[in-house]
Amino acid sequence: MTAVTRRLSAQKLSPSELNNTAQEKPPLGTNQDKPPEFEPIRIASQYQRPTANIDPDPSKGWIKRLMPLIRSHSNLLLAGIVTGILGLTAQIAVPAAARHAVDATSAGDRQTLWVTTIAIIVLGLIRMLFGGANRYLLFKLGWNIETDMRAIIYEHLTRLSFSYYDRTQSGQVISRANSDIRSVQILLAFAPIISMSVLSFLLAFAYMLWVHPWLALVALAPLPGVYWLGVRFRYEVFPLSWVSQARMAELATIVDENINGTRVVKSFVAEKRQIALLGRSAQRIQWTNDRIADARARWNPLIESLPRIGTAMVLLYGGWIAIHGQVTVGTLLAFSAYVIMLQAPFRSAGFLLMQAQRAKAAAQRIYEILDETPEITDSTNAVDLISPEGLISPAGKVDFDNVSFGYQPEIPVLNGFNLHIQPGERVALVGRTGSGKSTVARLLDRFYDVDNGAVRVDGQDVRNITLRSLRHTIGLVIDEPFLFSASIHNNIAYGRPHASHSEVVAAAQAAQAHSFISKLAEGYDTVVGERGYDLSGGQRQRIAIARTLLTNPKILILDDATSAIDVTVEEAIHQALHTLMTNRTTIIIAHRLSTISLAERVVVLADGKVSNMGTHAELLANDPEYVDILTHTNKQSFRQDFNQENSPQQNGRYL
Repeated sequence: MTAVTRRLSAQKLSPSELNNTAQEKPPLGTNQDKPPEFEPIRIASQYQRPTANIDPDPSKGWIKRLMPLIRSHSNLLLAGIVTGILGLTAQIAVPAAARHAVDATSAGDRQTLWVTTIAIIVLGLIRMLFGGANRYLLFKLGWNIETDMRAIIYEHLTRLSFSYYDRTQSGQVISRANSDIRSVQILLAFAPIISMSVLSFLLAFAYMLWVHPWLALVALAPLPGVYWLGVRFRYEVFPLSWVSQARMAELATIVDENINGTRVVKSFVAEKRQIALLGRSAQRIQWTNDRIADARARWNPLIESLPRIGTAMVLLYGGWIAIHGQVTVGTLLAFSAYVIMLQAPFRSAGFLLMQAQRAKAAAQRIYEILDETPEITDSTNAVDLISPEGLISPAGKVDFDNVSFGYQPEIPVLNGFNLHIQPGERVALVGRTGSGKSTVARLLDRFYDVDNGAVRVDGQDVRNITLRSLRHTIGLVIDEPFLFSASIHNNIAYGRPHASHSEVVAAAQAAQAHSFISKLAEGYDTVVGERGYDLSGGQRQRIAIARTLLTNPKILILDDATSAIDVTVEEAIHQALHTLMTNRTTIIIAHRLSTISLAERVVVLADGKVSNMGTHAELLANDPEYVDILTHTNKQSFRQDFNQENSPQQNGRYL
């Protein structure tokens, strides 16, 4: 990413001041090189984003699609090629110098012997120097491209819509972003090095042709057979490599789900069943890898050993012509050394072919992600959600106009849904499970696009508003909040990483979280565990509320945000929220009567549309459906509250 130095100016807020509207900021768009002020940035990036990308044309081969990225590091590649050629030239010259040394020894020429000996030492030093530089540069090239690929694929993953993650297993994504990229990196690091051995083959063979053409052809005779074996090996290994990578992703999915769902696994005593599932997956990988190993065992020895026949033929034919005085002993010695160089590419051909097939399969799996088109993007005429005064301070008017939507086209969730919320109004959405309450919040935040109709904020269709400004305006607290494995301070300050400690504390106090945080051994510096599961559900929800309040959104959505909080704490939170909701449009998705009481207007959902609306008292008197919903849901809430109030506590945490 480009370096970012612009930050949000800190706004000192007390708990009673968190409901103030956003402070005035200069109009956006004056400097395109700087991000809008609603993008929270903690520090300037230390990594320069890739200067090139993967070729988007899916009809091209996998290497051609990778070429723009390789060319972006052409300086390393060219330097590696130059140092490799210099090192190989020195290596090729050694047997030639040795030839003259042996022939000089046979002729009793001591001066030539000393000169060639010194030359061989110098050539060896040159080979060591440039060979080391060649490997350093080419491995650096491979690692740089791997780093760029990770950045490219992760940046693309952040742009993909929620619908992609709805249908894709997380293990598949993790595998492709890690092990598949590593497979490509290994090939990119070793392929140029092995290619240098091909160059040594050409140089050595050219010298052999110059010295004795027929002897050179004898040495080359077995090599066409090596090429044929390599082709057979490649066609057998590629499909196996693809299957192996796919099954590795399946294994990663199982591990990921078992780690994230370990509480479910343990609560149902399902450890042995999950181990058996993992074992079956591992056996599937083992079968594939055994087939690859079998192919390597059958083909690699032939590929590597066939050139040795050339050595025997050189010794046989070369020895015969040396006996008859057609070549010198030094020439025969040089040819024996050059035959070894001819064999070098073929000794590594098996590894290169296998790794090339693995990299090809891995690259195609990576391209499947990169070729995925985000469904939710900014339109070409998208504008920032800015008030007429040119400030980041929207009014907060929300309209749902005849909205229809379904996560699956044949199963609509909302059907002809109409709702109009005035700026600063507090509205509660009530309905049975599956009535579409949470879907309303997701459509407003544009996690999904409507199938028909329109969702508008301040009269503008959300599809014509930039995503970053829309989501900066809307604060969403869900019933199952996600916490990062970081300190409580950093979790609360996630949306405003520049916020001071006093601002974080003020937000925590407003969310009634300060009390239990202060009792922790390290207070706000306490690092929460995976997803925050070492805290109670109510504690996680309070931290999530504090995190949202700190961003000071103009539109606040509470999606069962206090469902895991006991009634005593909830009452204190509600008292704070009454103040915080002033001049702030609030949508409350709730089941509890205590939460519904925060709203000025209650909207009842049924069959994907608004079935009734009014005050709580009006609906209670006139809507039997509303009464029935409250009767059933609040029985469940009562049981939950009873269990929470009677659960043991330890170190200020609800167990």
